[in-house]
Amino acid sequence: MTLAEEFQTRNFSIYGQWLGILSVVICFATGIGNIFFFNPLLIIFCALAIVSAFLIIFIEVPLLLRICPTSEKFDSLIRRVSTNYMRAGAYAVMAVVQFLSTLIMNSTLIAAGVFLLLTALCYLLAAVRGQAFIGSKTLGGQGVAQMIV
Repeated sequence: MTLAEEFQTRNFSIYGQWLGILSVVICFATGIGNIFFFNPLLIIFCALAIVSAFLIIFIEVPLLLRICPTSEKFDSLIRRVSTNYMRAGAYAVMAVVQFLSTLIMNSTLIAAGVFLLLTALCYLLAAVRGQAFIGSKTLGGQGVAQMIV
């Protein structure tokens, strides 16, 4: 299945997965970019955005759990976030954390919060509509991880 065919399925979990990948880029970029304000409280939120980016990579690209050396506890934590409801909840929590950064100072971290919220909404829509989670073949879903082993 090509990427265009994946988007034509109208499965919101595919949209959520690709918005999640976009959220990785946004979280990492805004996290790095806002560190240079040298506001100690804002630096904490920047660090949380960078940590969120790395967590999302492992959540959205299951192939990485096979090829990266990670601990058993980390693997089990990531595997818990497998249903659409769990993914929506995880993204919503990360979005709220980034929105809380505006209490300290208005910064571009709000963009990370917006993309995380959009991703959470896509996964929530998929869960409410009863759509099963379908991982993109491009990102290592649908048996690609099993072919590596």
